[in-house]
Amino acid sequence: MNKILNIFSEESAPQAGIYGKSEYSDSNVLLTITSAAGENSAFISGGAIREIKSDYFVESAPAPTAKPAVDRFAGLRKLLTFSGYATAIVLLVFSAFSFNGDIKARIVMTGSMAPAIHTGDIILTTPISHKTPKKGDVIAYQAKRFNGEKVAVFSHRIMGGDIMDGFIVKGDSNKSPDSQKPKAEDILGVVVMVIPFVGNLLTPKALFLLVPCLFGFWLILDAMKNVE
Repeated sequence: MNKILNIFSEESAPQAGIYGKSEYSDSNVLLTITSAAGENSAFISGGAIREIKSDYFVESAPAPTAKPAVDRFAGLRKLLTFSGYATAIVLLVFSAFSFNGDIKARIVMTGSMAPAIHTGDIILTTPISHKTPKKGDVIAYQAKRFNGEKVAVFSHRIMGGDIMDGFIVKGDSNKSPDSQKPKAEDILGVVVMVIPFVGNLLTPKALFLLVPCLFGFWLILDAMKNVE
């Protein structure tokens, strides 16, 4: 008479048994039972029972790993961040020089110095105490009427003369020299640098359009942070 063989020896293990014997002598059986107490496995071969861990025979499925989000806008944000820091540094340096009176910025309002300087360009000037004006330099001077009344600030090139008797100045695109010969007391500064076009963005109309655009652009960049 065939008897029932208990498979698991531990008291806490599920009750399972085997009755009879296999028709084939080379047959193998892997039995795994999972319960609240855990997992119990046994390998049955040729009538012999060996309690094992199922991991020895069954490879566990790899745990799902989340792929890191690809930041498609990292390069753009890095470029804008770098540009922002660079702009801030330039503005701080310019503010320091401007506060000391070493540098003065002016927006060009006419095209009298084209093609060297265009309308909307910004010129940076330094006082004549820092740079002595000479022939070929562009100077910014206070233009006056014959009665001494101040009218405007002109930025024209020195063609001749001297600082004591007055310089002969002329706009590059003008046909004739200016009627006034600016002297030391009239000269506000010597042009040391020209920044193209930026002055066009500093007019009231341009700022009225630019500020909302910059705010909208900032909102777009902020939204990009949540895009994978």
